[in-house]
Amino acid sequence: MAASERRRRLLPALVLAALFLLACRMTGVSLPLLVRRGGHLTDIVSRLFPPDAAFFPTALPLLGTTIQMSVTGTALGALLALLAAPLCARSVPGPRLLKKLARGCIQVLRSFPALILALPATFLFGLTSFSGAAAITVYTFAIMTRLTYEDLESAPAAPFRALLAMGSPVPSACFRALMPAVRPAFLTNVLYLLEANVRHSAILGYVGAGGIGLLLNEKVSWREYDKVGAILVLLFAAVFLMERLGAFLSAVVRGERLLSPGARRLLTAALAGAVLLCTVTLQPPDLSHTSPALLRSMVSGLLHPDWSLFATLGGDGVWYLLLETVAIAFAGTCAGAAVSLAMVFFAAPRLVPRPLAAAVNLAVLAIRTVPFLIYGLIFIRVTGPGSFAGVLTLAMCSVGLLCKRFAQAIDAADPRPRQALEAMGTSWLPRLARGLLPQLRAPFASAVLYRFDVNIREASVLGLVGAGGIGAPLVFAMNQYAWDKASALALGLVLLAWLVDAVSARMRARLG
Repeated sequence: MAASERRRRLLPALVLAALFLLACRMTGVSLPLLVRRGGHLTDIVSRLFPPDAAFFPTALPLLGTTIQMSVTGTALGALLALLAAPLCARSVPGPRLLKKLARGCIQVLRSFPALILALPATFLFGLTSFSGAAAITVYTFAIMTRLTYEDLESAPAAPFRALLAMGSPVPSACFRALMPAVRPAFLTNVLYLLEANVRHSAILGYVGAGGIGLLLNEKVSWREYDKVGAILVLLFAAVFLMERLGAFLSAVVRGERLLSPGARRLLTAALAGAVLLCTVTLQPPDLSHTSPALLRSMVSGLLHPDWSLFATLGGDGVWYLLLETVAIAFAGTCAGAAVSLAMVFFAAPRLVPRPLAAAVNLAVLAIRTVPFLIYGLIFIRVTGPGSFAGVLTLAMCSVGLLCKRFAQAIDAADPRPRQALEAMGTSWLPRLARGLLPQLRAPFASAVLYRFDVNIREASVLGLVGAGGIGAPLVFAMNQYAWDKASALALGLVLLAWLVDAVSARMRARLG
């Protein structure tokens, strides 16, 4: 029995290892190449520092625009999600067909990263920061709607049903009974997305949607790495401040940080004023190039996909591009998870001295600050164009998120088993293996699945910098106004995102 149990537990690990090796083979992962050309990476990193401090005044206004787009897009997207989530939640009465259509629309929107959403926005609203804010709004709306309707479905239903039985209208009952139950999770998710959206907004300038991204890409392309270092230092400062602000506000939302009623009102007014200021001072849209003919062509092409791309099995067909995207995301996620596991136990204050944990967490924040397209541009100079650069890019991005998620899981774990083993005189490693790791299996696996889901979307745009995947053909088709080809590639991306989402949901359910 024990042997069969061990085999049952070993089988998933063997399958995972085989899939990882297959993905590495398909994406051309080569450790000898990385070792041989690793000097290029150290050379680039050494040229980033010291940063060109004289470049700060040039970059600061564009960083301000990036933060402005993030704040406006996050706030508007969250507000719209608050209105749309009840239409999608099965626990709220409504036409079943309408709910299916609404959930399907949200799933479609969730399939695209902010950079892909920004490109059609620039066609409609011009090369302005308004386009960037619009893309962040749609991106935030899709994610927040999904998270909120899932929270509504898991919220206690008895108060809601009682109000309905008393004759209260559905919107009123939902607002009074369900929304208070999901408010803390909703606000926490908004704060997390705000921090993430700063990083997303930092690359939207790559397609002309405003912010610091165009300047960052320009300096990387010109190899002015001291100026790139200056931009990254500013981004690091912005993300650090956003993270500290988010942690403070999350503590207030959860009741861990008590404020007087007056202080709460003042804080709410200050946040509302900041959102209003960012919104009203946003660069207005440029509609001079938007015409009815362009809109008709776009809509017609999107409604009539080029099905021949699905019939092609070669390197330019949808199926190969999707398979390459999955391989890049899978290999990058696995590599990032392995590195994160090695790092995270030095980032948890419960396990190591606080100064060491603070230093490791600061390094993780620095890794998380760099936009993923910039990693792609840097790694291409190490490995050359191709999928290998995409794998390294997503591995670095995975480390930035997974280390944070893993550290949070360690902090939330029950310390009593480890303390009991310590009282028995057990050494550090057995205490970790027996008292802590069994509690971390499910949250660690859940975090890796979430990151894989994110990496599928990010891998879809790595082709823009020559790092493989379906992104380059999709963006090139949009730029050439070949909307039928763009529609076919986008449909493939939607199907892939739906499949990954369904598989991840089943695996999370099995993990409990």
